[in-house]
Order: sequence, then structure tokens, then C-alpha cells
Amino acid sequence: MIDFLKINFIEILNNNHNIILLTISIFFAGFIDSIAGGGGLISMPAYIAFGIPGHFILGTNKFSSTSGTLFATFKFAYEKKILYKTGLISVFFAFIGSLIGSRLVLLIPTIFIKYLLIILLPIITLLSIIKRDTQLTGLVEEPIFKENINFYIKASLLCFLIGVYDGFFGPATGTFIILVYNHILKIDLVHSSGTAKIVNLSSNVAALIVFLIKGVVYIKIGIICAIAGIIGNFLGASFAIKRGSKIIKPIYLFVLLLLFTKIIIDTFK
Repeated sequence: MIDFLKINFIEILNNNHNIILLTISIFFAGFIDSIAGGGGLISMPAYIAFGIPGHFILGTNKFSSTSGTLFATFKFAYEKKILYKTGLISVFFAFIGSLIGSRLVLLIPTIFIKYLLIILLPIITLLSIIKRDTQLTGLVEEPIFKENINFYIKASLLCFLIGVYDGFFGPATGTFIILVYNHILKIDLVHSSGTAKIVNLSSNVAALIVFLIKGVVYIKIGIICAIAGIIGNFLGASFAIKRGSKIIKPIYLFVLLLLFTKIIIDTFK
């Protein structure tokens, strides 16, 4: 079955027009992700819209997104915005959770994966938009957390659950981790964002290992998309510093609408 899918996948992406459009979409996903998070809500519909089959959507998206997360992690580490004690505990449980989640999603027949994503993506998109509209409510700007046994139990359990989600599906994982750190564990926003990067990186790596072993990552396209995503992350960060992120939301929603429209037309054609 996997070999059959690989042949179809290669045939689909031999079309240069599709590769160019897919690369542009992944670039924009990286651009969005560096400013507002949730780049996977653009990249996964893009992989679906351009005909990538079943589990390859998850595997190839995880390959490219891991590269972007690694780039962002180095940036936060350089700026010394990562809480390593809290982060390492979270990393361990997120990694285990992601291994479980990625194994679970591979148990779902390939034919159902596309339809599952079409159902889940709008739901996660809505939750992400609601989060962005209400993110100032209860925002913790100064560190007021206390590192005790209760703190570490909460961090471990919640990051494990987020890890399972990331391995199974993935988009907006970084946003959910920041929410947990900032709103529940009361870590200031800057350190929440920085520490969330190493946790997200660990869950990405765990899922990617599983997907690579199972042969559902198309490396060639993954590398191209990874480069596009990294460039998008870099330019997006520069854009946010100069212009702010208010203009991003309408563009983000417009691109999502176009992608979902194409997916629906292709699905019911």
C-alpha cells in the first residue's frame, strides 16, 4: 500500500506548477507561524489541496515544520528566553505523548485520513482564532509561577496530552503549549513562548521519527518545503517587528478560505 501511494505521490508532484504553488503556500505558512503561530493550519490544507495522499500529508508536513521549529528554537535559546528545568520535564512527556499519537494516527486507514483532516482543520482554526482574539485576557507578563511538585505534575500531564495531539494531528501545537504555560502555569509570556519551542520541537521530532520509520515522508518535497518555511519564518519575524501583526489575520483567513474551497471542490468533484 505504501509503495503504491509513493508512486502516485511522485506522479502528482512531477507537475512543476503544483510544486511551485505548494512551496509558496508553505512559505506563507512559515510567515504566518513566526508572527501569530498556527502555521500548520495553512500548510496542512495546502498539502491536501495539492493532492498529497493520506498519511503523507502528516509525515511530510511534520518534516518541514520541524525545520522551522528548530530555527525558532535556536533564536529563543540565543536570547536566553527558555526555562530549561521546566522545559526538559515537559520535553520528556511531550516526546512520549507524540510517539503514542503518531502511532495511533497510522492505525487509521489512509482513505479516511483526508476526510479526518477536513473535519478537524476548521475546528482547530476556529479555536486558534478565538484564542488570538482573547489572548490578552488573563495574560501573564511577569513571572509569578512557583516551581513545586504541583507545578511539575501539571506541566508533565498537560504537555503529555499536547504531545499526543501533536503526533496525531499537529496544527497550533505551539499555541496550545503557550496557553498552558502562560494561563495555567503562570509563566510570563516571553519565557512561555521560548520554552514552548523546545517542547514543540521534541514532539515534532518524536512524530517525525515514527513517520520516517513507517515510510510516510516524501523527503524531496519535505526539504523544498522546509527551506520555504524557514525563509517564511525569517521574513515574517522581520515583518512583525516593522509592521506588527494586525494585517496578518485577514490575509490568513483569506488564504485558508481559498485552500478549503479547493479541497472541497476536489473532494466532491
